[in-house]
Amino acid sequence: MTPEELQAARDRVIPDVVAGGLRVLFCGINPGLMSAATGYHFARPGNRFWPVLHRSGFTPRQLQPCEQEELLSYGLGITNVVARASARADELSAEEYVEGGRLLTAKVERLGPQWLAVVGVTAYRTAFGEKKARIGPQERTIGGARVWALPNPSGLNAHWSLDAMAEEYGRLREASADVAGT
Repeated sequence: MTPEELQAARDRVIPDVVAGGLRVLFCGINPGLMSAATGYHFARPGNRFWPVLHRSGFTPRQLQPCEQEELLSYGLGITNVVARASARADELSAEEYVEGGRLLTAKVERLGPQWLAVVGVTAYRTAFGEKKARIGPQERTIGGARVWALPNPSGLNAHWSLDAMAEEYGRLREASADVAGT
């Protein structure tokens, strides 16, 4: 991608990867410019979402962003708190997060996933007014879905190693398997 192509992707919206009754609906903060330019979630090469998903046992092999639709066959999906693309999450306003939380709530109520996994605890705190939320399962439910705050897989989140991140995602995988009876 050229810098011009990436800048042209600013404010684009990419389609969710969703279906009704998912086991886990992963929710990113918002699409980055690489994702918006390609149309694939978590598309930046340094993003650890796809390796972590595999290492945690959610997928039998590491998927590439262009294979995102395959997630549906595993009962998994992807959406975002804020739909518009930006170069960095700090470009989003608190109001956008709150409105994103309202829209996400309606989406979860409509789709009925068992778990909503927000990948970014700060985004979860801001979108839902949960100032003291920590990584892990939350007390809150949204539209009948249990909520889990996960570490953000961005390469910028350096204080979470790949292994530690995979372990936390694995905790969610185990909890979602228990709920699903698999």
